[in-house]
Amino acid sequence: MRQRRWIKLLSDYEYEIKYHSGKENVVANALSRKERLKLRQVHAMSTTIHSGLKAKILEIPLVGGIRKLIMNEAYTSRYSVHPVMDKMYYDLRDLYWWPGMKKYIAEYVIKCLTCSKIKAEHQKPSGLPQQPEIPAWKLEKITMDLVIRLSRRSSGYDTIWVIVDRLTKSAHFLPIREDYKT
Repeated sequence: MRQRRWIKLLSDYEYEIKYHSGKENVVANALSRKERLKLRQVHAMSTTIHSGLKAKILEIPLVGGIRKLIMNEAYTSRYSVHPVMDKMYYDLRDLYWWPGMKKYIAEYVIKCLTCSKIKAEHQKPSGLPQQPEIPAWKLEKITMDLVIRLSRRSSGYDTIWVIVDRLTKSAHFLPIREDYKT
């Protein structure tokens, strides 16, 4: 199908097709071959990339406790809040480097008391989930909660008493004062 279109298109022109063997047709042969980089060129490119990359990474010396300071900042920052070992390593490796960095980070994270207390393996297992009893009538069973320490209004209310019917899920919000006595 495609050849017919080409024949139709070229039929309006006068042309002559000549065949050249592969050895004689140097231009087509050069265009169809992929250029292979020589080992020296690849090594030179690799060296250029690595030397440019190394300039952006700061090597941290062992003296002065600067490594510990960097670790504290990266670990307790409000933006990264106790990251896991791998995330912390990947975040820091773009900016800093020192021998044994990954091992140092792993030890630092393992020694964190906050993380060791919060891990799921240290928490008590919760009980089996139980379906609460479904009430038969409206307002037979209710749940209550307080929303406290809101800004005080001109009416003096600074707390909201929330009452929810467990059957209909209807909620009632009652404004009260925090110092309200029964």
